[in-house]
Amino acid sequence: MDETALLMQARSGDQHAFAELVGMHKNRVWAVCLNIAGNRQDAEDAVQDTLIAAWQHLDKFRGEARFSTWLHRVAANAALALVRKRKPQTDTVDFNDPDRPVLLDDDGSVAFDDRLAIRDQLRVALAEIPEEFRIAIVLREFGDMSYNEIAEHQGVGVQTVKSRLNRARTQLAERMRANEQVPEGS
Repeated sequence: MDETALLMQARSGDQHAFAELVGMHKNRVWAVCLNIAGNRQDAEDAVQDTLIAAWQHLDKFRGEARFSTWLHRVAANAALALVRKRKPQTDTVDFNDPDRPVLLDDDGSVAFDDRLAIRDQLRVALAEIPEEFRIAIVLREFGDMSYNEIAEHQGVGVQTVKSRLNRARTQLAERMRANEQVPEGS
C-alpha cells in the first residue's frame, strides 16, 4: 500500500496503517533521535515521544511537505525537548559511548575496523560542535530535510542554515582530523 493510502487510513484511526506508515521511516527517525539525544536511552524515549506526538497530531500534517519530513521534524522536536529537559542533570553529551552509535551507510567499501574508527571520530566530533550546528547537520544528513525545512525547524533563514551546515561540516572535518589516532613510530 502506498504512503498516501496509509496516511488516509491512519487519519481515520487505523492504528495498523499508522504503524506501517511510521515503520517505513523508523531508521531515519531513530538516527535523528539518537544523534540529537546523544544516547540510546534518551533516543528510545524520544522515539516513543515522536510516535505518540505523531499519532495525536496526525490531523495537523497538511501535506505541504513529505510525510517523512514532517515525521523527522516531530522526532527532532521530541529529542530536543528531552535533551533540554535533562540538560541541567548533565554537563555534556558524550558521544564516545559505544552504546551510542553514529549511524553510517555501510556500502562495504571500507574495512570494518576503519568504519568503527570513523564512527568513533564522528561521534567525538559531533559532540564538540555547537548545538545549532549539530542539529542542522543531523537534520540534513540523517533526517534528509531540505534547507527550507531546517530553516523552519530552527526558526532561522535559509542562508543561516547554509552557513550553519557549512560551518558544521568544516568543524566536523577539522575535529575528525584533530582526533585521528596517529600510530606510534609514524
